[in-house]
Amino acid sequence: MPKRTSKTDVNVTAFEIVQAATNPPQPVPTPLQINRAAAALGRLGGLKGGPARAKKLSQKKLSQIAKKAAKARWGKKG
Repeated sequence: MPKRTSKTDVNVTAFEIVQAATNPPQPVPTPLQINRAAAALGRLGGLKGGPARAKKLSQKKLSQIAKKAAKARWGKKG
């Protein structure tokens, strides 16, 4: 039985060389960079979220929420 070779086609090798020469590999972001980017995106959504929610609420419901928050904040016994 003939021995199999793992060599790829010459055209495939040439294509890979041209791709590597014309498109340099992009640097892989570190986990710290990814975390910072995710935190920035989350902050953007958080900054929009509160005012957008308040805009949707009726005045009565907004007042109820504020009273509940004030009671929780100031109603604690020391």
